[in-house]
Amino acid sequence: MITLGINYSKMHDSSACIVRDGELLFAVAEERISRLKHDARFPRLAIQSCLDFARVRAEQFDEVCFGWPTAGPAFRHDLKCLATGGLPITYLNLMTTTLHFFSMSHQESGAKVFTQQFGPTKARMRFVDHHLAHAISAYGYSGFDEAAILVLDGRGAWEATSIWRGHSGKIDHVLTIPFPNSIGYFYSEFTEFLGFHRNSDEWKVMGLAPYGQPTIKLDAFIDHAIAPYQVHWKRLTGNGSDTSSAMVKLLGPRRIEESEIDDRHKNIAYAVQEACEIAMMNVVRMAIAKTRCRNLCLAGGVALNSKANGKILVSGLVDKMFVQPAASDDGAALGAALAPYLDDNGKLPSKAMRHGYWGPSFEDDTIEDTLRTFKLRYARVSDPASIAAELLSQGKILGWFQGRMEFGPRALGNRSILADPRDPEMNAKVNNAVKFREWWRPFAPSMLKEVAGEYLEHACDSPFMILTNPVRPEKRSVIPSVTHVDGSARPQTVEKDINPLYWNLINEFGKRTGVPVIMNTSFNLRGEAIVNTPTEAVRTFFSSGMDALVIGSFMVEK
Repeated sequence: MITLGINYSKMHDSSACIVRDGELLFAVAEERISRLKHDARFPRLAIQSCLDFARVRAEQFDEVCFGWPTAGPAFRHDLKCLATGGLPITYLNLMTTTLHFFSMSHQESGAKVFTQQFGPTKARMRFVDHHLAHAISAYGYSGFDEAAILVLDGRGAWEATSIWRGHSGKIDHVLTIPFPNSIGYFYSEFTEFLGFHRNSDEWKVMGLAPYGQPTIKLDAFIDHAIAPYQVHWKRLTGNGSDTSSAMVKLLGPRRIEESEIDDRHKNIAYAVQEACEIAMMNVVRMAIAKTRCRNLCLAGGVALNSKANGKILVSGLVDKMFVQPAASDDGAALGAALAPYLDDNGKLPSKAMRHGYWGPSFEDDTIEDTLRTFKLRYARVSDPASIAAELLSQGKILGWFQGRMEFGPRALGNRSILADPRDPEMNAKVNNAVKFREWWRPFAPSMLKEVAGEYLEHACDSPFMILTNPVRPEKRSVIPSVTHVDGSARPQTVEKDINPLYWNLINEFGKRTGVPVIMNTSFNLRGEAIVNTPTEAVRTFFSSGMDALVIGSFMVEK
């Protein structure tokens, strides 16, 4: 059986994946190919990439599965909220409801667009409830037999948070907390209040939070006394305006985009992150109590909050935890593609996801053609890992372009910018001269899995860079540029059998420096998608302060 999974809602993060007989073959977000950050358009380019990789035609698909339902249920929910006062009847809310209806309507039009773009197909067009798609994406790739499944996002069709129970390849719905009682929406409102963009910049708030102090409480907007949480939506949004009077009265004026960050903004970010962590912990407690299972699977955009994830893992509430690495809406395609296996009391295929390398790759011949097209001086290298490790040990900042591109928001050593974590100034150098982004933005360490316990407290497998751990106090001065201001880090543990080239690079750096850890950030500039092709890698390299580019079996230096 050949199945195509699609995320397409006209809101953000369109994507596609292809599954054959229950095995994921390929997955890519539309933004990586179109170059439009968080591209929400019909994922034509992503679908074509799936077809090209698997060498199939549209007519060969058995199922084409969209990770969203059709319009009716979502529209009925919003109308009910408006009628009962759950949403204030304002022009903005009516417009939002209408737009959400049309975004759901795009599922039907998406099916038509598919056949227009790719030709006739025998495939069944399936529309999967959004939170069910998220839940399948977490449980279906966890490798767990039994699990509590938790989906947290801004909103699905009508859901904000949902709890599911996975057992023996099946999924049972346990509970749904409907929109607008939403942790994700709460976090997004404050993301905008702090002068950032909702649905894309929430992690900036998470990165800013450790610089703040616990001087503000947001009890007026989120009540933790009502299990597991209650978002006071009307106070948060006022009459549907950009900023409610309650927010301004308590916190002062909203920050203007690109203006200076002051202590007030840092303290607000601290309070928002703290409130989110408390709410997530309360939902986890409820999920474990209702499912009676201590294995936890997480998905939905809120599940990308690595700081909260790290606290959940060490809370004593869970035994094992799997966070689907493309936890936001792009990952809904993964779950949608597996949904047919639940038909007729069926079971999901069970295979633990151990890496995120599901995108395109490029052979050396293609890479060399690109270098020649740009008329660049380059050298062919027999051991890219050793060459890169030597350059890093000299303090050079590298572009590293190898193998298959990652799926999800994190660069995991195939489309990465790398640097020496021992230099306390490296964080500022990369933020200022390479990424051209805000000064407080942290960087992640990639380390050999074998040494994680030497550098981290509560060390565990963390292949997806989606959990935060405290760095051991004696190691914070050893790797200062990847240790955040609160003493934490968001590590990637690298395994030799999963990514041998990247493992060798880190190992070679360790032989030279005594520190088998490197600084890793995504291969892109601020506001751009992570690079996909050799051409994009070259352009980004020459548009930034990187010193060298190791791309396939070739090296380019400035």
